[in-house]
Amino acid sequence: MGWKKPRTSPPPAGPWYARLATSAGRPAVLAATLVMSMPGEYHVAKFAGWSDPWAYGMPFSLSAYAGIAAVVAATRPKGARGRFSATVGAVFAIILALAAQVVAHLVNTGHMDHNQAWLIAVTSMVPPAVLAHLLHLAATPDEGDAPSTSVDTPATAPVVEQAERIEQAPVLPPLPKQPPAPQLPPVEEQQPAPIVYRDPRCAAIRPLYDGGTRPGTAAMRDALITAGHGRVGDSTIRGVIRAEIEQHEPRLAQLPPALPMPRAAGQP
Repeated sequence: MGWKKPRTSPPPAGPWYARLATSAGRPAVLAATLVMSMPGEYHVAKFAGWSDPWAYGMPFSLSAYAGIAAVVAATRPKGARGRFSATVGAVFAIILALAAQVVAHLVNTGHMDHNQAWLIAVTSMVPPAVLAHLLHLAATPDEGDAPSTSVDTPATAPVVEQAERIEQAPVLPPLPKQPPAPQLPPVEEQQPAPIVYRDPRCAAIRPLYDGGTRPGTAAMRDALITAGHGRVGDSTIRGVIRAEIEQHEPRLAQLPPALPMPRAAGQP
């Protein structure tokens, strides 16, 4: 059977004063009952022969003992060590507290003589009996005694068991050999298409730009003459031939101008 979540009682319903009485009334009632029980327990201690201020320890012994035993009995799980002893101690503490009140009131009203050996003997045994039982509850472990219903998980299993589980892990078969990826042909760099000039004389001028400068009129005229195009006017060289070259390649127009070529003596 799986673990079931314990049922929790719903929050108290009702008007605000009812909820206030439920929440604040319990500690108030506890304090009132402790105060009302103290005189009877104090007088019983006085009857047994304790003097002040030692007689004031009897109310604290009985009240604290009853509270501690009741809390231990309620909080320890069923079957845990010390739970039965705490339950018996809580019942015994309640009986002692009730008996102390009854005896004190019977003596004060004259229905009972407090100078009795059995009463003095029983009252004298209360503090050491309470101390012994509280030490017994403190020395009894309050966890790990109940039978465990949990199952070892991989996180809580012993180290040796985890190692055995790792060693006994199933071996997966090797994956089938994958065919090699198809080799794609190398991508050839596309060369820019050659420029086709409308004026064929541009082919004689274009190499002059390879030096990183913009050729001057004289250098272009000499290149045209060397290429066999004869003498060409300066306006045609600059306005037609050079203009078409730089129209196809605008970056050439941004090059710095070339230095003028020196001319030989007697050359126009």
